[in-house]
Amino acid sequence: MAKKNKKKKTAADYLLTLGLLAAVGVFAFAGWKLYGIYKDYKQAQDEYKKIEDMAVQPNPNGVREKDGASSGDEPPIVVDFDALQAENPDVIGWLYAEALGISYPVVQGTDNEYYLHMTYQKTYNFAGTIFIDHENSRDLKDLNTIVYGHNMKDGSMFGTLKRYVTENAYADSPYFWMLTPEKDHRYEIFSAYTAEVGSLTYTFFSKPGKEYTAYLEQMKANSEIDTQAEPKKFDKVMTLSTCTGNSATRFVVQGIQLD
Repeated sequence: MAKKNKKKKTAADYLLTLGLLAAVGVFAFAGWKLYGIYKDYKQAQDEYKKIEDMAVQPNPNGVREKDGASSGDEPPIVVDFDALQAENPDVIGWLYAEALGISYPVVQGTDNEYYLHMTYQKTYNFAGTIFIDHENSRDLKDLNTIVYGHNMKDGSMFGTLKRYVTENAYADSPYFWMLTPEKDHRYEIFSAYTAEVGSLTYTFFSKPGKEYTAYLEQMKANSEIDTQAEPKKFDKVMTLSTCTGNSATRFVVQGIQLD
């Protein structure tokens, strides 16, 4: 009986096999990376949901921005700061923007690096924590208080901030709140735009004056949306800042303190 000749593998066959193995490796690595990203997002979401459930309750007497129903000037939520401080004494407030679904604790560290990738419960996670600049006063009495948060792809943290421009969320509500243990502060948005890193947007002022008045006028002029608020020379400003995907720019929303 004649023996069947085995087909001899050529160099092209080996290259094809190697190519297939490389492709499988690339897909496996990509899948592993995606799983890691999803796991981080899920861990951060679960942690902040737990914190919110522990410390935040609806305020039956609070302002409702979207439907226009209001029974006073109280915020839409009530925050248990004793519970929050028991978890993390660095807490300075709770940021709430109904139009964007933003509802998070806000901290202040000794620098602007620690909370970039450290959660409220001080576990490492890319989502980090929303925090005010370490040079700002904890009592929000500065003329310009700067608040940083990550632009997360799943929409968490400041991932929805740009909707004030892209989806006209400003029309749903021109306000956001910063609740603190001492007082609840309501802010009216007067500007939303893309700013350069290190631009005038991030200026601190020791007192009001001509420079601060010029600053307010410039920030208003920067806005990519039409707003009703007209900042005045003694108004305190809160600047919400997040990344854009471009290392040279940030997206910012600025509001004037109404109280």
